[in-house]
Amino acid sequence: MVLLMALVLTTIGGGLVTLWHNAAMDSLLTSLIDKNMASYQAAEGLETALLQQKGFLTYYFLDGNPRWLKEIAWYNRAFEEWLEKARKTAYTGAMREIVGQIDTKYHHYLVGREKVINLYREGKRQAGAKLHWEVRHQYVEILNLCRRYKLTNESAISRVRKESQARARFINVFALAAIPAVAILGVLLAYILIKQVLGPIRQLALETGPAMPVIRVPDEVKALSSRVHSLIEDVDQAQIELERSQEHLLQSGKWAMVGKLAAGVAHSIRNPLTSVNMRLFSLKRSLAMSSSQQEDFEVISEEIRHIDTIVRNFLDFSRPPKLKMQRVSPSDVVDMALVLLRYRLESYGVEVKLNREQRLPEIWADPDQLKEVLVNLVLNACEVMVNGGVITIREEEKGEPPLGPAVVIRVSDTGPGIPDSVRDKVFQPFFSTKEEGTGLGLSIATRIIEEHGGRLELESTQKQGATFNITLPIRKDESWATS
Repeated sequence: MVLLMALVLTTIGGGLVTLWHNAAMDSLLTSLIDKNMASYQAAEGLETALLQQKGFLTYYFLDGNPRWLKEIAWYNRAFEEWLEKARKTAYTGAMREIVGQIDTKYHHYLVGREKVINLYREGKRQAGAKLHWEVRHQYVEILNLCRRYKLTNESAISRVRKESQARARFINVFALAAIPAVAILGVLLAYILIKQVLGPIRQLALETGPAMPVIRVPDEVKALSSRVHSLIEDVDQAQIELERSQEHLLQSGKWAMVGKLAAGVAHSIRNPLTSVNMRLFSLKRSLAMSSSQQEDFEVISEEIRHIDTIVRNFLDFSRPPKLKMQRVSPSDVVDMALVLLRYRLESYGVEVKLNREQRLPEIWADPDQLKEVLVNLVLNACEVMVNGGVITIREEEKGEPPLGPAVVIRVSDTGPGIPDSVRDKVFQPFFSTKEEGTGLGLSIATRIIEEHGGRLELESTQKQGATFNITLPIRKDESWATS
């Protein structure tokens, strides 16, 4: 009787724990998506709306175009809207305190910015510039508060995730303890039933039953044994389903958050991109263009298609864009990049010298991704050489341990170089020495080169220019490119 009660209580306890776990996971997921997601989106919106306001006041100082003031006003309204959402979705005292600080400092910032604009309008440019620098310090404080608020939300989401993992570990431990307990109790109970209950009953039935029974009575021992085995299998299956449910719920929460952000950004980019593409198509049909204009038009169309490809890849947020490997000479990629940047180089007053003894051998690579790396490096060099200069591109073929046979493309400029204090940071995401930079170009370039099995390195001496070395292995095995 004691064994039977223990078996029943263990089974009921496992069911109750399972129900509790499912309810707890549902509550955690609801909290992650409804509460934490809304607050996190508000934090993202605040930071984005504030970053969009950066630079417009400087543009107005430079050319006095009132269009920049309209841009400031538009993004100011966007910031106010996100600030209102942040007030509504902040659910902890720390969050509400940060939102309050952002509100106070932003309104002080607006007052100072308005004074700067009035000074510029009145022609008092020196006084306006001086106050402008003070307002910039206020802007940086607000931006730091927005990022702090974003980190607070990320910490809240991380706590929910850790709580979920802790509960999952508890369920796993409980299941691992319950399975052998149920198995042992079942075996003992079966043994007792056979020896002390069903054995005497069967013997009594045989002794008292008819010699030739018309209806065969089912075997009670086999039925009970089958039931015990079924319970054990149910517990094993429950554990497997719990593990699958845990993994699914964690992934669902993650993809729900990233999916909303990815879809919003892609939608915002694709609408104007579609409009530009339609206008280009209309112009192509209505304009009579020379051969050089036709070439320019084709380059523009090709780059728009490239942007559209990037947007589509952005929606595939579960992994970075997959490389489309093919046999290609890096020299061809260099030529494509220089053709694309011809007019940009002329506008910067930059001369490009290409040192090529012979065309580089074909390697397995994605030409579009490599072109993106080269374009990024060349444009970075142009931007640091404010008064023009020379960019030198050298192509070499050599052995590079531990890569073995490799091709090397060196992109050098005659700019001011990179200080030793920031050399270790230039490849880090979101680090930029440019006021308008995002800090993503070199980190993306590094990822692309590393996915090709190569490396991107920096050589720089302050006031003597910078050199970026792209090293790519020469592989003839096609299986590497398709793995």
